[in-house]
Amino acid sequence: MDTTAIGAFALRSRTVTERDIALFTEITGDRNPIHYDMDLAAASRFGGLVVQGGVTSGLLNALVAEQLPGPGSVFLEVAWQFLAPVRPGDVITAEATVTSVRSDKPVTTLATRVTNQAGTTVLDGTAVVWRDPVVAAASNGAQHHQPAGTSGTTEREQP
Repeated sequence: MDTTAIGAFALRSRTVTERDIALFTEITGDRNPIHYDMDLAAASRFGGLVVQGGVTSGLLNALVAEQLPGPGSVFLEVAWQFLAPVRPGDVITAEATVTSVRSDKPVTTLATRVTNQAGTTVLDGTAVVWRDPVVAAASNGAQHHQPAGTSGTTEREQP
């Protein structure tokens, strides 16, 4: 499939765990009690532990880097709204659809969304992505490592 065609679409799912919270904290230093203190989080407007937004949006990083547009892709710009909390145990699905492609350079605009297992949109927005042509050419058709905890992925054209 041509991942630079308007309407190209990809999905990537993952079950979020408390370990994800701990790993994100290790990387970033984000020790917000809303992510760790069950009693305090339960008393908050969220009613329970909440996964860091970076864990949620991170699934879009993987989708962009591995699937759409694919290896060599980096974000130039993102505009994301976090609309609902993600909790440990949630199954989240990131999706992206190509909405525009620059003809003068390898830049693609994507509509992006992350939903939970109930179909609730937890993140919505757009991303502008640049794909390095050298890396793209070297990876064309190559299989990429899929870490444990991610499900199979799907690409399809949007009607």
